[in-house]
Amino acid sequence: MSLTSLCAPKTIRTKAGQAAPSIGDPGSGTPRGAPRFGPVIETSGTRFRLWAPKWTPEQNPIVVELTDGGRRIAMTPGPDGWHEAVVADVGVGSRYRFVLPDGLAVPDPGSRFQPDDVHGPSEVIDPSSHVWRHADWRGRPWHQAVIYELHVGTFTAEGTFRAAIDKLDHLVALGVTAIELMPIADFPGRRNWGYDGVLPFAPDSSYGRPEDLKALVDAAHGHGVMVLLDVVYNHFGPDGNYLPTYAPVFTDHHHTPWGAAVNFDAAGADMVRTLVVENAVYWIDEFRFDGLRLDAVHSILDDSDEHILHALARAVREAAPDRHIHLILENEENEAHLLTRDPDGTARLYTAQWNDDVHHVLHCAATGESGGYYADYAADTEKLGRALAEGFVFQGETMPYRGSPRGEPATDLPSSAFVSFIQNHDQIGNRAFGDRLDAVAPEAAVRAIAAVYLLLPQIPMLFMGEEWAAAQPFPFFCDFGPELSAAVRDGRAAEFARFPEFQDPASRARIPDPTVPETFQCAKLDWSAARHGAHAARLAFYRDLLAVRHREIVPRLRDAVAAGRYAVLGHQAVRVDWRLADGAGLSLLANLSAEPLDGVAAAPGRPIWTEGAVQVTGLGPWTVAWSLYDAIVR
Repeated sequence: MSLTSLCAPKTIRTKAGQAAPSIGDPGSGTPRGAPRFGPVIETSGTRFRLWAPKWTPEQNPIVVELTDGGRRIAMTPGPDGWHEAVVADVGVGSRYRFVLPDGLAVPDPGSRFQPDDVHGPSEVIDPSSHVWRHADWRGRPWHQAVIYELHVGTFTAEGTFRAAIDKLDHLVALGVTAIELMPIADFPGRRNWGYDGVLPFAPDSSYGRPEDLKALVDAAHGHGVMVLLDVVYNHFGPDGNYLPTYAPVFTDHHHTPWGAAVNFDAAGADMVRTLVVENAVYWIDEFRFDGLRLDAVHSILDDSDEHILHALARAVREAAPDRHIHLILENEENEAHLLTRDPDGTARLYTAQWNDDVHHVLHCAATGESGGYYADYAADTEKLGRALAEGFVFQGETMPYRGSPRGEPATDLPSSAFVSFIQNHDQIGNRAFGDRLDAVAPEAAVRAIAAVYLLLPQIPMLFMGEEWAAAQPFPFFCDFGPELSAAVRDGRAAEFARFPEFQDPASRARIPDPTVPETFQCAKLDWSAARHGAHAARLAFYRDLLAVRHREIVPRLRDAVAAGRYAVLGHQAVRVDWRLADGAGLSLLANLSAEPLDGVAAAPGRPIWTEGAVQVTGLGPWTVAWSLYDAIVR
């Protein structure tokens, strides 16, 4: 599907008063269906365009500088702050940058590839060069999703898109049906989590070229595996973002943890909105991703008549109406209205949200931790039951840790509107040492909570290496220049100084330095461990659980499964029941504590998984029992 569907009859209108012209509008200077951002290869040459409204036509012209030979071509100013030039003898592989009237040389904000990182020249890429082997792929229905979150740079020893292809057989055998790549938009340096991206259209060169990324997506589709991409529209990274020097990309009207907010509703916002929407469609259209995960949308602040989140979801779905496209949110506010369904169960805007609440209740049960925001979940069995049955724990109630109400009622949402997990990049990497769950919880506890979340009617998500209890940590890491690196080190030390266990400077000194290569290297998975001992046993455990999910649970999720009902049985012990799509009842009995629980009757019906010991008198420690039966016992 081309970009034409994004731009045809619709405009984006903000309270700033102007409507953003659609891609290919008369007078836009580009053919209908062509992107507004980034170079366009035409029969007459390559068309370069830059949106730089801070530079007026009365000033010296902006020029395109071709780095092979240093030739410069003046750009012609046009309406709405656009500047453009068509160069006849420049094509695929040419490297270029824009030179502003003050002499500053900048990469193209729509660059498709940065071979020399964020400060270097951009490269002209042919979007049609990849011959898709699986062009008929249309994706998979959402209820079939078993997601595997991975960081390309540490997933394999090579840390590349191509190397990841070699692990697809492992993932298929495990039972994974979707991989979710942490952000790949070009970031400064050779190593980064990805949330410091500054050139949103350019896959980072440390992972490979655009054609390598397409090869990974294509290969995954050949294995029947969807590919989702984590994208960041709430901020730009601190190094290499040249946009503010020539365009109003930020606004002081709103503020975020990263400073001034991205400008979605003030003067000049129309083209910022176009950039973001066009970027989202670009990944779906040109790279054939099956969906996007939007980072921290609670920090995407917008008072427009149509919120950018609505505009983006609408445009993406219009761009690929014949494919299964899944849009996932990270949203601290638990805004259930973004996840509502049509009467036929189709998501109106967003398909699902990462469910931190499920993580928190299960993590607290397994580890006993109660610091920070865990204090609102620890040893609270009501919250455990509610998270498993209804998704969100906080549905409008005050959250003590933040001191304000959080969330919206969620009981009308299907269970598949929530992505559940017991580990992810945040929950591991935001710990001082990046330690994984097995480093802080007993094995019996980890197995118990894994048996809970992998069979929930919610959509499960694993973090890379979790399936074999990988020993490698996943600490925060980055690769900035000396001044910014020092600021990162100091800021991280100050952040952890608030915790009792890091009051002593000597204890803080043990925290890994995120800016040195060794911290990145220690996060690389050791795949050989998965073949041996306890790691191999854990891998078999996960494979067996996911086999049960695909055999017993997934076929019964084909239609929306409503919220369940829960009952507290004892400390950290609950029963939860759901009615599945075929009318069957699904029952969970879980004792997530180290103490046996007496007086609990086994659920009727056919057991499909038991972890721990179901006894005549009750449930043993760390015991989980799943069963199916004809009708839910109320």
